[in-house]
Amino acid sequence: MQMMMLMMMMMIGSMADDTNDVYSPCDDAKVQKLDGFTFGVAFSKKEFFSFENVQLSPCDSRLGLATKSAQLAVFRPKLDEISLLTINGSDLLKAGGYMVAFAGRKYAARSLPIMVADDKNTITSFTLVLEFKQGTLQNLFWKSSGCDSCSGESATCLNNQDCARPTSKCGQNGCNLGIQLAFSGTDKNLEALNSWYEVSKFRQNSLYGLYADLRDKLF
Repeated sequence: MQMMMLMMMMMIGSMADDTNDVYSPCDDAKVQKLDGFTFGVAFSKKEFFSFENVQLSPCDSRLGLATKSAQLAVFRPKLDEISLLTINGSDLLKAGGYMVAFAGRKYAARSLPIMVADDKNTITSFTLVLEFKQGTLQNLFWKSSGCDSCSGESATCLNNQDCARPTSKCGQNGCNLGIQLAFSGTDKNLEALNSWYEVSKFRQNSLYGLYADLRDKLF
């Protein structure tokens, strides 16, 4: 699998708070608040994420993504901190136009494939929720960012739920993508993870406009 970008979001000054020594997105981890948590986002064609009509984790060798020009981004955010992850200058249409977020081996949690780009448009803003149970990742959900924050002359609203821009406007290096990350469920100490609740409130008030402005400047 081609390594498109490795974004290990580790803050050296906060390593003392991180008790998680699992750094591969294809290994299992049981984590607590403020731990770093490693997960991956794979980019390929939608059908390449399934084997015999069953969706598998990108870690599963039966998919053979390494031989199919798939691309990979790896992140390590802090558990229950709201993060804005970025993937810069990526031509994801060539990779296949769809992405799947994933982590773990035994539990092999993975999101459903979601479209990033087609020959007309590239979606540049996403929200991803990681759901934990007693510190173990159970599910990853893509949430619609809505179109209220669409801005710019080239911005368009797809299916009344996603902001996008014409793929032709992305330039030679492709569009930049932004993924707003949040968490739900409980950590290994049964402490509630509340950042998704905070994000859902954040999106309903005027502060979301500040996030949208920052996103537009970055992407």
